[in-house]
Amino acid sequence: MKIQFNIEYSTFYGQDIILNLVTNKHKGELETAQYRMHTTDGYHWSVEINKDLTPDTTLEYFYSLEEGDRETRREWAVLLHRVEFSAEQANTYHVYDHWNVIPENAFLYSSAVTNCVFNKEQEKVKKQKYNKTITLKVRAPQLGTGDVLNISGSNPLLGAWNVKKALPMTQHNINEWVIDINATTLLPGSLDFKFFVSNKDKKNYTLWENRNNRTIDVMPMEDGHTVVIELEEADFSMPPVRVAGTLVPVFSLRSNNSFGIGDFGDLKKMIDWVSLTKQRALQILPINDTTITHTWTDSYPYSCISIFALHPQYADLTQLPALKDAKKKKQYETVRKELNALSQIDYERVNNTKTAYLHDIFEQEGKKTLESKKFKDFFKEEQEWLVPYAQYCSLREKFGTADFSKWETNKQWNEADRNALTSPKEEAFKEVCFYYYVQFVLSTQLKEVHEYAQAHNVILKGDIPIGVNRYGCDVWTEPRYFNLNGQAGAPPDDFSINGQNWGFPTYNWDEMIKDNCRWWVRRFQNMSKYFDAYRIDHVLGFFRIWEIPIHSVHGLLGQFSPALGMSREEVEGYGLKWQEEFFTEPFITDWILDRIFGEHANEVRNKYIEPLWGDRYKMREAFNTQRKVEEAFKGKETPTDIWIRDGLYALISNVLFVRDHKNWHLFHPRITAQLSLIYESLYDCDKDTFNRLYNDYYYRRNNQFWYQEAMKKLPKLINATRMLVCAEDLGMVPDCVAWVMNELKILSLEIQSMPKDPKVRFGYLAQNPYRSVSTISTHDMSTLRQWWDEDWDRAQAYFNGMLQQGGPAPHPLPGWLARDIVSRHLNSPSMLCILGIQDWMSIDEQLRLKDANAERINVPANPKHYWRYRMHISIEELMNRHDFTSNIVDLVCSSYR
Repeated sequence: MKIQFNIEYSTFYGQDIILNLVTNKHKGELETAQYRMHTTDGYHWSVEINKDLTPDTTLEYFYSLEEGDRETRREWAVLLHRVEFSAEQANTYHVYDHWNVIPENAFLYSSAVTNCVFNKEQEKVKKQKYNKTITLKVRAPQLGTGDVLNISGSNPLLGAWNVKKALPMTQHNINEWVIDINATTLLPGSLDFKFFVSNKDKKNYTLWENRNNRTIDVMPMEDGHTVVIELEEADFSMPPVRVAGTLVPVFSLRSNNSFGIGDFGDLKKMIDWVSLTKQRALQILPINDTTITHTWTDSYPYSCISIFALHPQYADLTQLPALKDAKKKKQYETVRKELNALSQIDYERVNNTKTAYLHDIFEQEGKKTLESKKFKDFFKEEQEWLVPYAQYCSLREKFGTADFSKWETNKQWNEADRNALTSPKEEAFKEVCFYYYVQFVLSTQLKEVHEYAQAHNVILKGDIPIGVNRYGCDVWTEPRYFNLNGQAGAPPDDFSINGQNWGFPTYNWDEMIKDNCRWWVRRFQNMSKYFDAYRIDHVLGFFRIWEIPIHSVHGLLGQFSPALGMSREEVEGYGLKWQEEFFTEPFITDWILDRIFGEHANEVRNKYIEPLWGDRYKMREAFNTQRKVEEAFKGKETPTDIWIRDGLYALISNVLFVRDHKNWHLFHPRITAQLSLIYESLYDCDKDTFNRLYNDYYYRRNNQFWYQEAMKKLPKLINATRMLVCAEDLGMVPDCVAWVMNELKILSLEIQSMPKDPKVRFGYLAQNPYRSVSTISTHDMSTLRQWWDEDWDRAQAYFNGMLQQGGPAPHPLPGWLARDIVSRHLNSPSMLCILGIQDWMSIDEQLRLKDANAERINVPANPKHYWRYRMHISIEELMNRHDFTSNIVDLVCSSYR
């Protein structure tokens, strides 16, 4: 069969349009056959190919632009072009396409909308026997549940504008409708038509598209020819999709059957509650394995050891076969009840006990499971990451540490080990197969949760952490992707005046970009097996990451990486005379020592520093980095020790500029240097000059550079799946972040108490962009009730100014007022309004915890925070709180979400 592809695209000399026919899809990656197209005018491009095709065959493809042998642009490939060969009499197809850019309403093509909110179903195009066929294709993403697209036109074939004689179309692709028209009797000329929507469940419902009649030119056609025309997207006046949802970590869930921590079975029950309350989204925190030390410090869910492996603590043991050992079964049940009665998670006991249970059930059921077809299919699909992960876990236990640099053998993954680790007859396989089994159980359970959510029209939203643990399996397996001589974190903000040091290695983006960010693409595609939406944690990290020297504890001596450092000549160009030692070495004088250490100043002079000249000092060699100070004060926890330790940290950070980590001759103004004592020592004129330099550097100098950095990475990642893309874009946000998010149609995060407009104290909810997620608080913030009582002056300003209430603000926050705040957020224009379970409960004074502080999930200023918050009532009890449920239903429905 001959197929001629045609597209109009303006090019200049040296550019070529390439047709990419998809030949295979594997794990979301496309294998294609490429055909170079031809043009005579640089605008009209075509290529003819011959394929041995039969009716019912489908071809998918996309177009790309090349300059020489380098691809410089490709279409939005989340939704590929598709042609279905339904004409049995056809021998030649003429296909007319247009170049697909990412549409403004890209969110309507996400699986969150098509598979969850609307549950749209695709149909196969019926075969037809026309001698001549015109096939019309059009995308209509606004259509909802039960909606059908119809075509009506002036020609009798299209019903002569009679709605009852109009032709229904077939949704053959995601949001794309198609119809085959018998062109045998059509005379050459123009064909006028228009689309309208009907609904299977609404009698006499007709909604016409917002435009003038469409027209195509019918050209003379030969027998056996089919012309396929891809039309511009249809547009209908339909209400925008707006969804309400709940955020709760899986570990925080509590049910009658929990094992002291939430699990994937509880997640199903939570979906029931979300659905019952007319919400349509459930957001969770990361659920990857974080097992490093087997202690409570592993409770930090953003410090994963594998971007693929799920945490064993989330296994729902009730879904596994019952233990046959009656004594053990009784013992486990006793411990389960004890752990489940605790107000908070006992992370160590929960994990130790659940791991022991999994070992016991593996001894009982493992052999049969590993021989099953379901397991073998799972293993075939996942073994690329699963095999090294299992060996990593085995070696971690064998050597008693996750620090693989201290292992006696296997300090790095060796691909040559794979054969033995995948052969059931080998001893190596027997040593690791328990970890295969556990991941099979977890993946199976979470996929069932995902399917359950879709069946209940609930969007399950996951979370992709920006970093990985430096001692984790990912670093052990593919170290080339990481910079281990730095630490990722965040610059100072309202939550942490010293910045945040997460301890993660930073990414070697140069190496990642070499293979088109394959590591990240695989990560996103793996997420799409379980979720229909996701939150990109710290999206700013894709523009630049806050990189902290390995010798630092705090984040103040960090710098954005990559960033355009400043030469000393540039600094002097602003009018600030360059003084390298003064600007870059810790500025320590007697008045600074007295200010920081008070009565302990002499002890510091005698033990930790040594004189230079005048009243200037420098740190002694044994204490000249924060890590050395940290080591020296290990185990010393008296108020005096902490005072001196933190004061020494401050001394070491007391610089005006930090050297570039890669180029010793470039410098970066130290973050928040205006709060430092060295800044205080400057003349006023030098302070003004430094401030001008500082603002240029952080808010203007790098904008275009960071934009280009993000566009090397993010388009590849968001186009890797159909999940709805949301981003956490809080913090020190450069202008270029909004440019990229708008260009790629990523949903922003809007928090009224943290407005992006620096000129206002609180954001105006009515001004939230539609393409955004509105919330009151995140897992890193105080809950609504905590926020209300932390700063009474701030609460008063919010009460009078934003809520337009008179008089003094009541404390603690009453339920009726919390309900008003929740209602206002739900009524914002944001596509998603997702509130933490604690903020939902704040509206019911009989339901919520008496102690608001017990509801806090995380304190980001504390890098060793114990993540152990649990809901104080079970999901079963929550389902039976009919007054609370009705209250939420009323709020959601009245906001038209």
